[in-house]
Order: sequence, then C-alpha cells, then structure tokens
Amino acid sequence: MTSLEIVNPGTGEPVASVPAATPEDVDRAVGAAHAAQRDWGRLGYADRGKVLHAMAEAFEAHVDELTPILVREQGKTIREAKIELRKAADTLEHYAGLSRQVRAVSIHNVDTDVDGRVLRRPLGVVAAIVPWNFPTTLLCNKLGPALLCGNTVVAKPADSTPLTTLRLGEIFAEAGVPEGVFTVLPGTGAVAGEALVRHPLVRKVAFTGSTPVGERVAALAAVGSKRVTLELGGSDPMIICDDADLKSAASAAAMGRFYNCGQACLAIKRLYVFDSVADEIIEAVAAKAKRLRVGLGDDPNSQMGPLHSAKQRDQLERQIAESGGEVVAGGGRPDGLDRGWFHEPTVVVEPRKDSPMAVEEVFGPALPIWRVRDLDEAIELANASPFGLGSSVWTSDLRRAERAATELDCGYTWVNSRTKVYDELPFGGLKASGYGKEHGSEALDYYTDQKSVVVRRS
Repeated sequence: MTSLEIVNPGTGEPVASVPAATPEDVDRAVGAAHAAQRDWGRLGYADRGKVLHAMAEAFEAHVDELTPILVREQGKTIREAKIELRKAADTLEHYAGLSRQVRAVSIHNVDTDVDGRVLRRPLGVVAAIVPWNFPTTLLCNKLGPALLCGNTVVAKPADSTPLTTLRLGEIFAEAGVPEGVFTVLPGTGAVAGEALVRHPLVRKVAFTGSTPVGERVAALAAVGSKRVTLELGGSDPMIICDDADLKSAASAAAMGRFYNCGQACLAIKRLYVFDSVADEIIEAVAAKAKRLRVGLGDDPNSQMGPLHSAKQRDQLERQIAESGGEVVAGGGRPDGLDRGWFHEPTVVVEPRKDSPMAVEEVFGPALPIWRVRDLDEAIELANASPFGLGSSVWTSDLRRAERAATELDCGYTWVNSRTKVYDELPFGGLKASGYGKEHGSEALDYYTDQKSVVVRRS
C-alpha cells in the first residue's frame, strides 16, 4: 500500500506516514456516506444542530492537543495554529446556531385555493477537498453548512497535512457524529481526489485550492452534473489613500501579508499607495517586516514560520527575482535556518507592472508596493488581475470608500479594517478566484436543492 510521508516544513524531516487512499477506498467511503445520508437527512435541523454543537465543543476542548500536530505538519507558529483551530471550532458553532433559524418559504394563495412552498432538501454526499495552508478552518467552512443541511461529507485533506484532520475525525466520532456522516480520506489529488470527484454517488464537490486544479475539478465534476463550489487563488489588492490612518493601514498591510508566512488566499498581495504618502507607508511596512522574528513553528518566540515546501520557496524566489523593483526589506533566506524552507519577510517597491509579482498569485512573504496618482489609477491597477477574491481600501472619505467597494472586482472588500473573515458574511470570489459562497446563511443555498411544492386546499 502506498503511504504519504508527512514532513516538518521547519526541519525538512519526516514526522509521520499514513496510508494513501486508493480508488477502492474512495468507493467504500462514498458508499458508506451514501447509506448514512438517508437517516442523517431525515433528522430535523435542530437535531443536526445539536450534533454540530457537540462537535464544536469537542473541537475546542482538544485545541491544545491538536496545536502541536498542526504545527509539525503545516509549519505555522503555535500562535497561528491556535488561531486557526479556534476559528474552525467557532465556524461549527456558528452553523449549530443557525439550525433553529432555517425556514421553509410559504406563499399563501399563489392561485385560487392553492398554496406554494419551497423546501430545502439535502444534496447527498459532499466531497470536501481541502488544501494545506489552513487544513481545519477550510474544512469546517464546508463541513458546517453541509452537515446542517443534511448531507454527509467525505473529506480529502492535502496529502502533506492529513494528521490534524484524521485526529479531528476521531474526535467528532467520539462526540456523537454517526458512522458514515463524516469520513476523512488522506491521499493524493491524482488518485484519491480524482476518484472522489468522479464518483457517481457524490452530488456536490466543495474545493479550495489553486486555480488550475480547481478548473480541473470543475471539468471532472461536469460529468454527472455535480454541484461545485470553488474557492481558488487570489491576489488581493490594498489601496491606501492620502487621507488614511497611515499607521493603522501600514500595520494591516504587514499583518495581512506576512500572517501564516503569506500563505493565505486572502493575504494582502499587492499594495497601491497614493504618491504623497507612499514614502511613509513604505518605511513603516519595511520596518515591520524587518522586526518579524522568523523561526521554527514550535518555538514560542517565532512570529513567522517557514514556507510549507521547498517548491513553494522556489516559486517565491523566482517571482521576486523576475519582477524587478527595489528590495527594501528581506529578499533572501534567513541566516541560521538552513534545514527548513524559510524565507525572510520581503518588501519590493515598484516591481514591473507586468511582472510575476503583479500578475501571478504570490503565495509567500513578499509584498510589492506601487505608488499611484489617485483612486482612479489604484482601482484600475487593482482590477487588472485575473483574480478577484478580496480587497481592502483605507481612507477617511466615505465617498472614496463606497466607490472602491462598488468598483473593485472581488467578492470581499474591507474598509479601514484588517482582513478578518466573518462567519456571518458570505465569502467567495470572482474571475479566476472561483464561484459559489461559503460562510453566512448564503452558504446553505450551495448545500441544498430548493424544491417547489404546490398544495391545492380544496
């Protein structure tokens, strides 16, 4: 049997190995999920909500146990791991709370002596395919609404980060999740992932990952007309106007870029600053980058861990080298951290506007900054990207803020705010960043079928 070797990104050393699922394993897991879905789907929303609540409580109770597992397999710092795990548990609790608010739509007298109703019905088996950068939060974004709506879930974590998810599966079973309702299948995308997407009993695919792989998933899922939600890559712009709170804006830019070593779809990846305040912002962001303590994830003093893989670091180094511009902070590998895949927090001023840092997704701790004349130029450059996931604008002028929120081509805009995602608000992208929504009550529309029922009273 083929195994997955899990490597610590901070040391480059193996930490565990797990069996890789075969197509036969996928078939058994989907079959069990299909069989379990009938009884699970017949439960009321309130009963399913109670199970979600028990899952959230059990998850929260095991955060301290799960933290070192997540640090070892993903590379992030202890602080970042705890933030991720608690956020994932909160998402399950959010959907547990929604369980008593789901209502069927009724229309009285849609015709003479005729009433109409719109029912929500579960889709069936959901395939949840999750990447390595936030293995638990991105899982629970799918798991919460899918289970609440009466679906069962077969989850495939990234082949490099299955350990935390496997332990979560055990914790959820102990918390009362019925057998077959939630299954974790570690494996490769080419084998387990494709078998899961192709399986005829899978009725919905919820995928988070890169745009090329997401497009491949969508093509495979077209056979059988499966429902699909794609949360793909991003190259989120931030615009800082000349009337902004510059200190807060610079802090938000640095945190938004370097959190999780810059490995987030919603990271700040392009910064456009009005020319009159650009020098001040550049100096402040560069100073923050230089102060960050880079180190092993399990070192309590580390503020930024390694990149997840050697491939990720090679890609980042290529993008920086090919982009031009002035490197004002970082730019290379830190001294004394030779075993893992570390890179300095990096700030590059005025790389070419057609360079990799401008047009590709930069999935690592490197922030390009461009000077702009005004809001017109900033919005034009911000939208000149194939991606459309998130965006930010910092200004004290309400008219500027409203214009940016309206005209930026993306699914999320923060105004004078750090890039925090809220369970109460729908989240999803445009263009090469995917389609469909996660979070919010809107997510329920993507895990149910709305069925019309006509009742003649007479």
